[in-house]
Amino acid sequence: MSLDPAKIQSLCLLRLSAIGDVCHAVAMVQAIQRQYPQLAITWVIGKIEYQLLKHLPGVEFVVFDKGQGWKSYFNLRRALKGRRFDVLLHMQVALRATIASLMIPAKVRIGFDRARAKEGQWLVTNEQVAPLATPHVLEGFMGFAKALGVTDLQPKWNIPVPSADTEFARRLIPDGDKALIICAAASKAERNWLPERYAQVANHALGKGYRVLLCGGPAPMEYQLAEAILEHGDARIENQVGKTSLTQLLALLKQASIVLAPDTGPAHMAVTQGTPVIGLYAHSNPGRTGPYTCLDSVVSVYDEVIALQYPGEVPWGTRAKGAHLMEMIPVAPVIAQLDRLLPASEST
Repeated sequence: MSLDPAKIQSLCLLRLSAIGDVCHAVAMVQAIQRQYPQLAITWVIGKIEYQLLKHLPGVEFVVFDKGQGWKSYFNLRRALKGRRFDVLLHMQVALRATIASLMIPAKVRIGFDRARAKEGQWLVTNEQVAPLATPHVLEGFMGFAKALGVTDLQPKWNIPVPSADTEFARRLIPDGDKALIICAAASKAERNWLPERYAQVANHALGKGYRVLLCGGPAPMEYQLAEAILEHGDARIENQVGKTSLTQLLALLKQASIVLAPDTGPAHMAVTQGTPVIGLYAHSNPGRTGPYTCLDSVVSVYDEVIALQYPGEVPWGTRAKGAHLMEMIPVAPVIAQLDRLLPASEST
């Protein structure tokens, strides 16, 4: 980097979304804070994602509300008027973020390497992180910390939760309770597993003496999926879908023994809390987007699908296409992962 990292006083991070990605970004931010505790950090973040991270220590947040359209860019410029950062970490490959970056004055503007700097990102940066051949998203983010001279790149998380939310979670799942949380819905319906299969896994966990809770947001698709699971499952399955804030959900995920989820934000939220995750993958490569500390617990048909759709070598991170790919994931390997994790969760 052209600047001496030890002399950097102000840093702006641009990562607007999504929930899983900002969880990865927290690990990078806190790695920077461990090495440079004096550094003033400003994070330009999405409105929803801010609700999860707003209590993060040592970080000033500037909320970018994409729902305001072009006005959101003018609001960002107004919020940063008169400021000039030593460094901008431009960590989002999206046209919206590229335009937003033009509202952020900075001497050094670091983006992804040329192969990853799509959507015009390379046009608005003047330095790049080192290229990586097959990175997990989190490892790709850590490349920005490395560019600043950070040496301890081991991901660690400290995402504070209000005490009221912690108390809420402990009332719902008291310390010592054995509980499986199923966050069944991804942002796209095609990435959801079948409700009857979620129900079979839930019934298996109930038979092992575990409580089973369905958790998720208030989107209509999430309510519908939860109702379908309840129709196929045991009456003891508890439905908390749409009943928690993001910080309450984070606290619940910490109280859980195990989390089952497809390619969705709560899987990565659970990772930040040290809770084992069984991830279900078909469309995206879990080596790139899976629950980072739980990749050995993933149940995936991605390799099988991608080999059928793209014979030969494919670029890292290529997505598989199809509305019914998740149907290829059978119940048996998911239950096998659950049974493998149950004894470990009982000893913690």
